[in-house]
Amino acid sequence: MKWALIFVSLLFTQLLAGCTGVLEETVDPRASLTTIGPTDIQQGESVTFDALDSDAIEGVITAFNWDFGDGTKTTTVGGFTSHQFMKSGQFNVKLTVTNDQGGSDSTTTLIKVNGAPEINISIPDVVRSGDIILLDASNTFDPENGVLKFAWDLNFLEDSDGDGDTRNDVDSTDERVYLPTETSGSIMGSLTVDDSEGGVVSEQFSIEVQPRRYKVSWVQDTLKWDYDEYLEQGETWSENMTPGMGVRILAYDAQLQLDQDLFMPPDNFTLSLNIIDDSHRRSSDTKPGNVTRNESTTAELNASNLNPPGPDGVFDADSEDELLSSLLNEPGARFGQGEWVWSIIAQNADPDSLIPGAPDPDSGNDWTLEIVITISRPVLTEVAYEV
Repeated sequence: MKWALIFVSLLFTQLLAGCTGVLEETVDPRASLTTIGPTDIQQGESVTFDALDSDAIEGVITAFNWDFGDGTKTTTVGGFTSHQFMKSGQFNVKLTVTNDQGGSDSTTTLIKVNGAPEINISIPDVVRSGDIILLDASNTFDPENGVLKFAWDLNFLEDSDGDGDTRNDVDSTDERVYLPTETSGSIMGSLTVDDSEGGVVSEQFSIEVQPRRYKVSWVQDTLKWDYDEYLEQGETWSENMTPGMGVRILAYDAQLQLDQDLFMPPDNFTLSLNIIDDSHRRSSDTKPGNVTRNESTTAELNASNLNPPGPDGVFDADSEDELLSSLLNEPGARFGQGEWVWSIIAQNADPDSLIPGAPDPDSGNDWTLEIVITISRPVLTEVAYEV
């Protein structure tokens, strides 16, 4: 009897152990993963993942574990999430679902992320007005080695295509661009690069164009004209000149001299000057010299302090021509820049013949005219900026 009880007890224990093994068997869920939207995206874009079709098989799903393949992991209670891919490349996104029975299942999907081009623009450190700037974007690269297309808008203040938008022009499609400058100030523009695979990136640039610097020294000089002509009584001689081009007129002196008459009285000529733009009109009649000293008959015109002397110093300007124009057109210093008209009129050539029909003993005269104009000329030397 005792042995019978022991046998039944052992049998019951074995049966109970078998039942426990059946109860402890784990049932795995079924993971399901789909994407909403494209799986080929651009760097920085997001993808939405849908795991709602995953099945717990038994019980309920307690966790959705996401590994996005780019070093980012997360766990959600619901089977719906999104992720922004900030790196380029191919990423296996792995989903692991777990149910309350302790079971798990995994699935993956591939996401391809196209990397945006990385712009690299080289611009000179110092730019002076009048320089031609080299904008070099040849070191721009694409992570996938795609064929890059360049579009430069070289000046946000200009609408080169005339569409009313100054910031969408395509002024050049080259890797390297030569940009001329004429004036100092800021130049703003942009470069847009397209990798032909949907990756488009833009970068603005700003260039500060500095004026040039010149040392100015004024040098005094003289301009001289000599004339030797003959005039009959009543005739007029004239000559036009523009001595004020590129200089400041300081003074002038003109002397008309007639040949010594053989017969008295001396001839009477008039020397005149008309500086048209300045309404400067002067004239002088000839006066006889001392006969005993063998002095000629002369007329003279002169004036001084017509303009102030030019200022020496260091000046900034966009160009040499601009600075010269500024110096020469300074208010109060522009006298004599226009046209000068010199004229000589032979008023009388005495004496006349006293006998009607007889030859005129003095019908005219030879004369010489010397004109000396004192000027101040600016000399410009470009100098470097002090560091």
